[in-house]
Amino acid sequence: MAAFTTTSFPIPVSEPLALSDHVRPKRRRITPRAGHALEKLGHAIEYLTDEFLYEATPFSSNSPQLQAVQLLMALNRQVYYECPVVPSFGERLRSILHLRAA
Repeated sequence: MAAFTTTSFPIPVSEPLALSDHVRPKRRRITPRAGHALEKLGHAIEYLTDEFLYEATPFSSNSPQLQAVQLLMALNRQVYYECPVVPSFGERLRSILHLRAA
């Protein structure tokens, strides 16, 4: 499945972007490499956003800076969702009990 930002860049997404209120978000095991990428992307997003607000340019979806921020945010989500999900304590416990019952 792929998601399209307002800039029409296809970004593959492995999970839905919005969670309902009753669904607890899954924890992810973030590798050092992914953590470094997330950190760099976060700094770049923050820098471009600050510059955009500092310049006080009119808000427009055609703004190259805003499109760059949206692209970086989509890449940030992609890196995050590529990290493996860590099973919850309950899931691990059920798995152990299931193995012992068999």
